[in-house]
Amino acid sequence: MPQEKNLKNKILDYVYILSKQPLLLKDLLDANRQYNEGMHVDSSKLGFRLKLRRAYFVYIAIVICIFVPIATILHKLLADLDSHISILGSMIITALIFMGFNFFISRLRDEITSRQIKKSWRLRFPYFSYDEYRYKVEEIYQKALKEEISKKDLEKYILDNLVED
Repeated sequence: MPQEKNLKNKILDYVYILSKQPLLLKDLLDANRQYNEGMHVDSSKLGFRLKLRRAYFVYIAIVICIFVPIATILHKLLADLDSHISILGSMIITALIFMGFNFFISRLRDEITSRQIKKSWRLRFPYFSYDEYRYKVEEIYQKALKEEISKKDLEKYILDNLVED
């Protein structure tokens, strides 16, 4: 299934280095469990690495695209304001820009994590939709860990339990 090339995917491809190696089943199951719980997944397990300079470049471009038109529109109003208010406003906006980068990186990380999990899911469980079975597989995996199923029997165990239900 070819991946659609929208702006979000172009940014992700530009900002991250992706491994060509397939994900191990145990790593996929651990990543799925952590992602379902809302936790950050270890990027090395999912095979991606951030290119920080490129992330800064993309973020700066986004900030410029947002704030330059706003500043252009509000220039006359801001020029007539008291300089103290303008200074406070610029301090607040600068703080928001710097804080926003952390949110930007976090959002990118969540998107690439989701994309990598879904990509590996299609390889490991091609007949089971990720959105429909991700919690069910997590339950089966937790049960397999409790029953101490070996790594080599794990995939068969999960598939057998999925087919039974």
